[in-house]
Amino acid sequence: MLKRKLFISLAMLSFLLSFSAAPAVAQNLIMNSAETINEHNFKLSAFPTIIFGEGDAANEWGGFARVGYGFTPSFDVEAKFAFFDGLKLYGADAEFWITKHKPDVSISVGVHRKDRDGSRDSTSLDGALLVSGHIENKLELYAGLNVGRESVSDTNRDFTTLYVVPGIEYKISDELDFMSEFGVGLTDESPNYFSFGAAYYIR
Repeated sequence: MLKRKLFISLAMLSFLLSFSAAPAVAQNLIMNSAETINEHNFKLSAFPTIIFGEGDAANEWGGFARVGYGFTPSFDVEAKFAFFDGLKLYGADAEFWITKHKPDVSISVGVHRKDRDGSRDSTSLDGALLVSGHIENKLELYAGLNVGRESVSDTNRDFTTLYVVPGIEYKISDELDFMSEFGVGLTDESPNYFSFGAAYYIR
């Protein structure tokens, strides 16, 4: 019961923080190790996220959520959503666990759309390469390269987002994981971010 209350509290915090005062530039997150969801298991996750403003720009708080399912021992699919002030993001990605243990390696491919209030919407093709490993029984470290190719609707404007993403995943129990990551942007359109939250598994 306590674990469910913790997850629900994080989900509510993500929702409340989505009502920030600044115009949002939400980015795609990784927020998992290279291990995929166990076969026939569901995963529900929520992540309060801060995107750091550059120069005089304000920081932006928002919330991300994911719903996933493990189709095989090495393949899962997750729907993804984000809510910031003036922006909604939704999409999906598929992850393939290609190398298991010492280290774990996965790749993911996906797509997401951003709907903005009062400005042009955009669509992005996403991809990530992720490496992770246990440093003790309950704690994993991961590092990823996260790339997106974004196209703005009704314009000829395309741009690339690119991140190096270090993170941690800690197993609180068989049903609940805590995760945190820092996204280091490598292009002008890739603002740095910090995200933390929890994933709840239905087995």
